[in-house]
Amino acid sequence: MPYTLEPSYDDNPRLKELVERLRRYLTDELIPYERDRGITAESRLDRATLEHVWKRSAELGFYGISLPPELGGQGLHFTELCALKEELTASGAALSHSVLGDMGGPLRVGAIVKYATEQQMRRYLMPVIRGERACCFSITEQDAGSDVRRMSTTATPDGDTYVLNGHKVFSSAAPFADFAIVVARMTGNEEAYSAFLVDLDSPGCRVLEGDVPMSGQQMEGDLVFEDCRIPAANLLGEIGQGLRIGIGRITLNRLLHCPSLIGAARRAWELSVAHSKSRVAFGQPLLALQAVQHKLADMATDLYAARSMVLATAARADRGQNIAVEANMCKLFTSEACFRIADQAVQIHGKTGLTRGHEVEQIFRTLRMFRIVTGTTEIHKNAIAKALV
Repeated sequence: MPYTLEPSYDDNPRLKELVERLRRYLTDELIPYERDRGITAESRLDRATLEHVWKRSAELGFYGISLPPELGGQGLHFTELCALKEELTASGAALSHSVLGDMGGPLRVGAIVKYATEQQMRRYLMPVIRGERACCFSITEQDAGSDVRRMSTTATPDGDTYVLNGHKVFSSAAPFADFAIVVARMTGNEEAYSAFLVDLDSPGCRVLEGDVPMSGQQMEGDLVFEDCRIPAANLLGEIGQGLRIGIGRITLNRLLHCPSLIGAARRAWELSVAHSKSRVAFGQPLLALQAVQHKLADMATDLYAARSMVLATAARADRGQNIAVEANMCKLFTSEACFRIADQAVQIHGKTGLTRGHEVEQIFRTLRMFRIVTGTTEIHKNAIAKALV
């Protein structure tokens, strides 16, 4: 695909039509909805606001669009999903994470459907797909981030139940989720980890306000389990499959985070161009300065490289090929390249770009996070080297 800042997707009529409809929804409905209610990327969101977006997105066919038709989706290819995810963050919409169901919705559960029983599908996963319930995924602990095997949360079999004890952190969507997918260590078997579906109103389960990340987005929560008893029927998959379920989902997420980063970086580029055209210094627009032109050229080149790498890897995933190495490469390169773009955007904006609350400053903070979130730069390098060498 030839490089254009705003892709047209002329070679894929279905995707072209979807992208055009998505852009209209974002421009004509979602962004005005946010503006009328004063919603920003750092707003504390209530469930009613989110449900409005879920339902409207479902009406338009976007909510859960990547799921197979039998689950209510359109069976989008990963390459097509990447295109839509880029468009969402490129729009600058604060609620873009809720349009396809990234935050607590269908994209959270799509990867685990194959492990679920019929009863689990009916009670937990299908209501999420329909936009009636929300979920969060909980694996990280204070001392178990990149090294997930250090987790101390335990699940103890007791008759026809399991008893959970432990403290999970950085559970995205926890503040408004109905249930969590929790990975815990099995008591009595230090090397067995299992996944469970846990209703967040269960006795012994508390949802605490989580730390606010540097992006300012108030989407995180902590889950505390104190003799929290859950039915044995809520075991997801088999005993010992917890890390496979969790890490398998993370591998795909590493790829699917990338287009969102690219979209945010593209937004930073667009804002930088607009600012350099309107800002006058020493009798001429900033855009007339070669130093600024070079920055914009470097930013666009990084965008092209990141997008090309991500789409090539998504195409491999569409063919059913293993992308473990490539997904790490994509997340490594994209997170670093997009942060460079945000850094240059701040530089072009000068003092304005340093002002708290300015969109470029918020993008900068968000993209800085993703050199750590879903795998640090160093972890990705370790994984790539281990796989290749």
